Amino acid sequence: MSHHEHKARAPKSARVAVITCSDTRTKENDTGGGAIVAGLQAGGHVVAGYEIVKDEPALILAAIERAAGAQAVLITGGTGITRRDSTFEAVSGVIARPLPGFGELFRMLSYGEIGSAAMLSRATAGVTGDGRLLFAMPGSPAGVKLAMEKLVLPELGHLLEELAR
Repeated sequence: MSHHEHKARAPKSARVAVITCSDTRTKENDTGGGAIVAGLQAGGHVVAGYEIVKDEPALILAAIERAAGAQAVLITGGTGITRRDSTFEAVSGVIARPLPGFGELFRMLSYGEIGSAAMLSRATAGVTGDGRLLFAMPGSPAGVKLAMEKLVLPELGHLLEELAR
């Protein structure tokens, strides 16, 4: 079956949880998380939950666990290299099947927009042990927009169709 046939069979709507990892954001000023929620809703997906947690591995893991009813979990923030950026470490531990292409493509596309600073991103994705998609992307609105528009939304249904096989 071709890529196009798989995409044609893919579900048009997914149940998706959104997690913002930040020590400073609130729902009023969470532009990254808000952009993810808006993009999902515009794409016809169901937002199964949205929360903001401090950038602490235990809190990030607990939020992922609370999102157990979602088919996918989209995380924004904490993918840089500062001492407080711990999203990559937290999610790497729950990814059973990595999707390295997401981070590779994100950094390639990001390079076109911001140049060599793209290498600082530790955006990552994969499938958890219980079969959920997990995407971790930067907290910047531009990074979220790039990841959502160019990578996540175009392939979300196709990824879910593949996981269901």
